[in-house]
Amino acid sequence: MEKKKTLPKHKFHIKTGDTVLVIGGNSKGQRGVVKEVIVEKDRARVEGVAMITKHMKPTASNPQGSLEKTEGSIHISNLKLVDPATGEPTRTGRKLNDKGKLQRFSKKSGNFIPDAGRK
Repeated sequence: MEKKKTLPKHKFHIKTGDTVLVIGGNSKGQRGVVKEVIVEKDRARVEGVAMITKHMKPTASNPQGSLEKTEGSIHISNLKLVDPATGEPTRTGRKLNDKGKLQRFSKKSGNFIPDAGRK
């Protein structure tokens, strides 16, 4: 029996490509860019944060085997978006922009957060 994929119950305050500050856990205080958002688990991978070591088995192309450092995932609640305009961590909200579309904005500065650089 296959596991059903569940849709998220809500929208997230961060997206791939955002700069975030880690506000909880072992990596508290570190900043990085979000590489991936794992919707099913409410987690995200942040560049250079929560590094884990993976033991790679020996293969024909790599007969020695190796240790690879890679980013682990962090729960979304432990991340805070960094406002691109001010460089300060901020809470986010959604409001209508000039074109009548909902867009994220910084609750600290009131500026809209651009969605540039996303896939």
